[in-house]
Amino acid sequence: MGTFCSVIKFENLQEVKRLCHWGPIIALGVIAICSTMAMIDSVLWYWPLHTTGGSMNFIMLINWTVMILYNYFNAMFVGPGFVPLGWKPKFMFCFYFAAKENSQDSMYLQYCKVCQAYKAPRSHHCRKCNRCVMKMDHHCPWINNCCGYQNHASFTLFLLLAPLGCIHAAFIFVMTMYTQLYNRLSFGWNTVKIDMSAARRDPLPIMPFGLAAFAATLFALGLALGTTIAVGMLFFIQAKDRIQYYQLDEVFVFPYDLGSRWKNFKQVFTWSGVPKGDGLDWPIREGCHPYSLTIEQLKQKADKRVRSVQYKVIEDYSGTCCPLNRGIKTFFTSPCTEEPRIRLQKGEFILATRGLRYWLYGDKILDDSIKEDVSRIRGWFPRNCVEKCPCDAETDQAPEGEKKNR
Repeated sequence: MGTFCSVIKFENLQEVKRLCHWGPIIALGVIAICSTMAMIDSVLWYWPLHTTGGSMNFIMLINWTVMILYNYFNAMFVGPGFVPLGWKPKFMFCFYFAAKENSQDSMYLQYCKVCQAYKAPRSHHCRKCNRCVMKMDHHCPWINNCCGYQNHASFTLFLLLAPLGCIHAAFIFVMTMYTQLYNRLSFGWNTVKIDMSAARRDPLPIMPFGLAAFAATLFALGLALGTTIAVGMLFFIQAKDRIQYYQLDEVFVFPYDLGSRWKNFKQVFTWSGVPKGDGLDWPIREGCHPYSLTIEQLKQKADKRVRSVQYKVIEDYSGTCCPLNRGIKTFFTSPCTEEPRIRLQKGEFILATRGLRYWLYGDKILDDSIKEDVSRIRGWFPRNCVEKCPCDAETDQAPEGEKKNR
């Protein structure tokens, strides 16, 4: 009972609010529809439970559902792990010598004004979570949380199990419709010898396979196939080493690639389910500096400032996601992202760092009086609301589709 009470704490109950978001609602809805329809189709119309194969099939369907939901909720509620507020690098860890005090480490790290702390290696600040996330990969809307140090394994397993479960469910849907419609429709396949014993059930199913059942099965099949393709692609992207950096006329060696896939695999997946390390200090590849990545990120920021272009707001913008008054093309090409839109007023200045054909992304240049209360205002805004400042008129255009330094 003590262990149970230690898990069910007030802080954990607050995490339940993550379910109140379009991402988890859609994801759990798809899981519920596919698993429920697969079980109903299997028991009633395809593979009855009184057969050995039917029993094994039903157990497998339940197994897929339990494993998918377990890893999904683990990824959502365990969370990625956050850098402690006010964190400072006290030690520089060396894997060949003893740990030594080094006050110079902070010069290699970025400082987060929101968390009032230095960003640990591999960590980034998430605007959605409003915290610096350890080993941040991305903020996933489907779990309404970040994918990072603590939940990386659970999130990856969810991406692997969801397509496998959907493939099994899709097979049940196809076979159910085929067996039930076999005696009603003629496809001209009279010479094909297929064992249709599963379709000739005795006694007959409790509920006939009518139009409503056919429509529900077809709908579930579409969801299963769509999930298999979409989540399967995400799994392959997640499984790859996604090293995001700029090549600034030099060769960059990713310091956290330990040289073999097996060693990298063991950093994430363990028998205990708890990832190795503490999320702040990481083993590095031989010959690399402990802060190689953070030094590269500082170079990226400096390069980004050089590439940024200053614009002046010539028309007000309310900050709506899809503004109708900014033109049809601007309306239909609104960025498909949860990144914010910023409200603009005529006469303000903004520093654009990247953009699309009809949209720009940048930071609003704030007055000194506003800077004391607000650290940063950045987001998307329509191109036709701004014009390039005369001082930047002769410079290059703002980079199109430039990757964000998270």
